[in-house]
Amino acid sequence: MKFTSIFHFIFIFSMVNAIAGEKQDYAIYHQQVIEAEKLIGSEKYSDALQVYESLFDNYDFVFLREYQIATQLALFLEDKTKAKKYLRQGILAGWKLKSIKRNKYISQLKKEEDWNSIKTEYRVLRHQYESNLNEELQKQVKKMFSKDQWKAIGALFTFSSDAQDRYAEKKFAPHSEKQMAESINIIESYGYPGEKLVGNYYWMSTILSHHNSISQEYVQQDTLYLYLKPKLVNALKNGQISPFELALIDEWYHCVKNDRETSMYGILEPPSQSELSKSNELRAAIYMRPIEVRNQLVDIEKKTGMDFYLNGGPWIEGKVEIRE
Repeated sequence: MKFTSIFHFIFIFSMVNAIAGEKQDYAIYHQQVIEAEKLIGSEKYSDALQVYESLFDNYDFVFLREYQIATQLALFLEDKTKAKKYLRQGILAGWKLKSIKRNKYISQLKKEEDWNSIKTEYRVLRHQYESNLNEELQKQVKKMFSKDQWKAIGALFTFSSDAQDRYAEKKFAPHSEKQMAESINIIESYGYPGEKLVGNYYWMSTILSHHNSISQEYVQQDTLYLYLKPKLVNALKNGQISPFELALIDEWYHCVKNDRETSMYGILEPPSQSELSKSNELRAAIYMRPIEVRNQLVDIEKKTGMDFYLNGGPWIEGKVEIRE
């Protein structure tokens, strides 16, 4: 066995012991994901897959993205049996058939004899996935999201930044404060309604991001988000919110509060070279991959054809370009 493989076996073993002691602390989970991503960036695909498999073995809830990557790594390593196993687990974690079909790298599985059986199983697996969600909570949060979107449309009919601020403060803010009160009640009663509880829809993170982007003057005096943030950090450790969602919500707050003068996590505003170290420190604090690791993954995507489902929304496509 190579030295690197021994090292990573020891790393995984120590993490598994830590998981048992910490009762599935997702801080450890996300640190393992970063470790796997660093291995992918170094083209150590087999070692990376071992890290993902340790997550599957030791956590009751696994984010969909981990199954998506493991499926492709198994295919890259020519282990189609494992690939189909993780594909099925991915469906149980919410991977939609339409998304699977769009993944060009996975299309090679269509040539397999049991591909039709996977498609036949899809309905059963999808039903099982949906039955594990909190249906009533899902409906409640989806309704909140829809109300938020309709209210936000009003800003499209304003034609200056001052007019947008006036609309946001006079029209959107009262609505958003009601949404925040309801959000706080949900989080205190059930936990954060993210992928684990209601599915991977980013409804709640959008609602909270909208609240944090009302206007600079509003955000500077707002106390609702400051009250809620510790609960979001706790939800991160419980596996109810992803590092990206937390970073996006928090980035909107600081970006608007400081009038976009500083970069935080490098989502809305890419950091300058002098800000890079600080951005990575903030990322590390919420168990989010360093910017350099993200950029390495983009390179590997181009090299192999795999899709690592890197979050970025409309703000980041591909690499985070560091400003001079």
